[in-house]
Order: sequence, then structure tokens, then C-alpha cells
Amino acid sequence: MAILGIDEVGRGPLAGPLVVGAVILPEDRDGKKPEWVNELKDSKKLTAKKREVLSEIILKESAAWGLGWVPAHELDEMGISAALSLATRRAVKSVQKLHAPFSQIVIDGKVNFLKDTALSDFVSTMPKADNLVKEVSAASIIAKVARDKYMYELDSKYPGYGFSSHVGYGTAKHMAAISALGITPEHRKSFEPIKSMVGLERPGANGRSGSVSVVKNTTLVGARGEEAACKYLVSCGHEIVVRNFKTRMCEIDIVSLCGSDLYFTEVKTRGSEDFGGGFGAIDKKKLEKMKFAVEVFLKARPEYKKYNPLLAAASVDGNCQVLDWVIIR
Repeated sequence: MAILGIDEVGRGPLAGPLVVGAVILPEDRDGKKPEWVNELKDSKKLTAKKREVLSEIILKESAAWGLGWVPAHELDEMGISAALSLATRRAVKSVQKLHAPFSQIVIDGKVNFLKDTALSDFVSTMPKADNLVKEVSAASIIAKVARDKYMYELDSKYPGYGFSSHVGYGTAKHMAAISALGITPEHRKSFEPIKSMVGLERPGANGRSGSVSVVKNTTLVGARGEEAACKYLVSCGHEIVVRNFKTRMCEIDIVSLCGSDLYFTEVKTRGSEDFGGGFGAIDKKKLEKMKFAVEVFLKARPEYKKYNPLLAAASVDGNCQVLDWVIIR
């Protein structure tokens, strides 16, 4: 009974494509699978070198394999759930073109991404299948290696972002690069905090910027003021933890780390009514909101509770020059 194993890579990053792998392993030889099949496991539990070695073998010796890609701009248009379904269908379609028979489909997780298709009845969903079912392990490996290679190649296309080190995930290094350099066409504009930075796109390879749009109450002037404040903090030795931390109850413009201190900075850009008129706009009520935002952030990110939290404010003029940055509490 041949199994078509399916797994995805790239659900959570802030940049880059979503990739789904689909694999049918080779038939038994004298009742035994090839020795290399025993080495298959969840791609996250393998070293990068081991993944690359196994991926090459899988692509060469499997009965069939396919990859389904959904780039960032498509994902933004349809949302993550629809993108997962589309990538899965694209991967399966690639396998079907090879006419390799299978009688069962196993998808890692709890969601049947082939629902409402002719193959839906053949699907079994299984949490942790990427470490329990060899075909799914193989799918996770080829998807991971393919996506990582794509992200590594972005280093030369968009130097300074460090895509080869974080492969699009929201690490501190990645956030600092975004704050300093802006957004690329590879960033997912439907994901926060990227969503709140739309309008700060870096020109693409063709020299043209992406379309400028303003989201929620973030004006372009205010957003550029925040960008200037981020650059200023980085120049002072800060590591940007997150920009535009927002919940339905509160928000904070910039969270940065310097030494043992964790700074929560409110940015006030002059010349923008939405962003107030400098430090004078930070009254007692605003201070209380900032303190509440700190509490919410530390509950959401407990790994930062070991640092000393400090409230700060940056004043930026209409030309995006930082006039002052002060600790206020």
C-alpha cells in the first residue's frame, strides 16, 4: 500500500514562500525498504547537512515527489489557510503528473488541505506525522531544503537582511534589518508587524517599489518616524526586538534591548496629527497605557522578563530626524 506523505514548511516566517512537499517512497526490495529510509525523521531534528544529503537521495530514488510553492504576494492575497490548501494541491498535482500509484495520503497535522477535492476520502491527518510516517518525513525534508535554498539565494538579491541565517523568521536580527532597510517584496504584508510597516518597501530587483498603502491609523509620516527612531536606537547599540507590538487592547511602537535593559519606546513625529506633537503628547494617561502595554508584552513574551523594563520616548521631526530620545520611567 503506497503512501503519499505531505508536509509544509514556512507557515510562520515573516518573509519568503510557503512550501509543501509530497513524497511516495520507493517500493520494497525483497520485503525491505532501502537503508536510507530508516534515517528519515522530522526535518527539524536533522542537521542542515544531513537534510541536504537525504533530500538529494529522496529526489533521486523516491517513486515520486513534488513541491507546491505559494509566494509571499499570493499568500497575502488569500490568507494562510487558503495558501496551505493551494500549496498542497500544487504539490500533489506535481506527483500525479508522474503517474506513480498511491492508495493513501497522510498529511502532517490536523487539517485536511485536500478537503473538497476528489482525493479527500484518501486523506488521513496525523499530528507529528513528520516524525512517525517516513513518507511525511521525506516530504518535510525536501520542502525544508528547497525553501532554505531559496532563502539563502535572497542574500545576494537583498543584502543586509541575513535571510540565509534566519530564513525569514522574525528573529531580532531580522527585525533590526527591517527597521534599518525597510520591507522587500519577499515580506508578507498580511503578517504583523510587517502589516504595520506597509509603505516602507525597499525597491525590488527591478528598481521599483511596491505599492504604498496605509494600514489602520499608521500614517506614512508616522511610520517613517518610527523607522528613523529604530535606526537611531540601532546606532546607539540597541537590538530591535519588535516594532509595532499591537494587541486589541494596547500597542507600543518599538521594543529594544540594550544590555540588561528592555526599552519600550513611544515615537512622536512632529507634523503628523495622528502621532502627536512631540513629548508633550505623552501625558499621565499615555504613560498608564504604556505601562499596561509593557505588562501585556511581558506576558506574551516571558523570555524577556529577566530584563529591566524601561519606558522611553523619541521625538522625530517632519524630516525624519530624531530630535531626542529620553527615558521617561
